[in-house]
Amino acid sequence: MTVEPPYLRIAGDIGHRIAVGELAPGDRVPSTRRITQEWGVAMATATKALAALNQEGLVRAVPGVGTVVAAPDRDREFRAAAGRAGQGLTRERIIRAAIALVDTEGLAALSMRRLATVFGTSTMALYRHVPSKGELVRLMSEAVFSEGPPPGPRPAGWRAQLAREARWLWGQYERHPWLARAMAALTRPMASPHAMRFTERVLSALSGLGLTPYQMIHVHLTLLGYAQGVALAIELESQARQDTGMTPEEWMASNEPRMEEIQTNGAYPTLSTLFGQDEFDLELGALFEFGLERMLDGVAALIERPG
Repeated sequence: MTVEPPYLRIAGDIGHRIAVGELAPGDRVPSTRRITQEWGVAMATATKALAALNQEGLVRAVPGVGTVVAAPDRDREFRAAAGRAGQGLTRERIIRAAIALVDTEGLAALSMRRLATVFGTSTMALYRHVPSKGELVRLMSEAVFSEGPPPGPRPAGWRAQLAREARWLWGQYERHPWLARAMAALTRPMASPHAMRFTERVLSALSGLGLTPYQMIHVHLTLLGYAQGVALAIELESQARQDTGMTPEEWMASNEPRMEEIQTNGAYPTLSTLFGQDEFDLELGALFEFGLERMLDGVAALIERPG
């Protein structure tokens, strides 16, 4: 007789709660730590149970919330985000639906076939409005950048202006984790008017400071590349949540035994000391702010350098 693995039994129990309505769409499902306590299993088993539920489409990871019950028809959500039912298919509706899709499931989930399913039409119908997936991603990026400029009056001084623009960009990356990868080609920039307005605002903050055109454009690209590099971790974290159903805290807890084993062998004395401090907590927003201030310190040194 075949014995059912513990993680499948746990996934079945949680799936039953979802099926009978005990857990409704949007409700948080038991975390890995809660599963270990309720079912008396190891953290690895709890992780496999949530991953199995995720593969079945019963749950999804929501940044800042945890693992929740998925809606029965995800494509219906994307269709609603695109506009009212019965509207004709337009480029704007396609772009809105695509943004809603990748905000939730990541850029890898985007395909013309998937969007055709969302709208209940053929892929050829989409191609009449958008010639390719690559062009669609460009239009999606343009739509996001059209939300600018940052609200409120422009602050005085180049440093405050650059910080304001960098934080505005970071906010876009937080809301749209796919955007950093879509805009990552620094050496092959897209002809995107709305994105170029961001560039114009950054360059205008550097104007009149004695910098050469070469220095101005390289300061802009350095700040842009820094923000994109840190923001890529947002997309990776979002994907990791979907794949494992675990929050960063739950993942760290599941890896504590292995980390402790590595640290206790004495090979990394300085690193072990740092991570041994209870107050150490890596948060991407705080990391971005720390690096941004150091980048601006460097720009200040460049401006003040003689000649």
